[in-house]
Amino acid sequence: MKHILVVEDSPEAFKLIELSIGTLAKLEWAKSCAQAFDALGRVNFDLVILVGGLPDGDGIQLCSIMQTQESWAGIPVVILTARNATVDKFMAFSVGADDFITKPFESLELRARVESKLRKRERSSQDLDVIRCGPLELSKNTQRAFKTEAGERVLLELSSLEFKLLVYFAGHPDVVLSRDQILNSVWGENRYVDSRAVDTHVSKLRKKMGLVNDVITSVYGTGYSFSVANLPKPQLLDLTDAVIKDSQGTLPGITRKSDS
Repeated sequence: MKHILVVEDSPEAFKLIELSIGTLAKLEWAKSCAQAFDALGRVNFDLVILVGGLPDGDGIQLCSIMQTQESWAGIPVVILTARNATVDKFMAFSVGADDFITKPFESLELRARVESKLRKRERSSQDLDVIRCGPLELSKNTQRAFKTEAGERVLLELSSLEFKLLVYFAGHPDVVLSRDQILNSVWGENRYVDSRAVDTHVSKLRKKMGLVNDVITSVYGTGYSFSVANLPKPQLLDLTDAVIKDSQGTLPGITRKSDS
């Protein structure tokens, strides 16, 4: 099921959004920038809806920060705000927003726009060579895997089989996979190994992954699970230091405006 993060401090506004698009995806509600960063560190979202003004920052500012994080930059962002000045729209699109909707909004319009963004993301993801899961980056073309640790991008020295195993896990987040499922998908049906081979190779893979190895957990009596929730959370950025770049220079970090 698809996941959408709604960053909105008003319970009434969130309820309207939920009524409009709640059947399209599982919604997670964040009431502040801090809660949004926490959610982004735990879940791979398919789309983010950001309100203009928040208690601890600004939606446009948050969108700008998202574009600086490799694992978040590709997530479609919809700005939902009462502001309708041209400069607000310019700033939103210049920092990477994919859409700009003004309040009050029509439920059918919001639903149609969100549906369109989800379809485009699904089509583009089918063609993507690179899989990103938090600090992990997997290139299916080159069969190379990287992890970001302490701000550094580190190559994981994986065998071809270990790489296939990691790709399979990353493609099935938060799902309990039996050893037989893993054997059939990674080794293939014409295999000459038993389920103990899965345990051996998962153990080797986890050792090579180092500090991020907790993403793969064993499930007693069944097999394994790749849990995005166990990924290390990215360090929260200081919103007060954020800047929004325009074509002539920079605009300082935005302070909260009324968004009612």
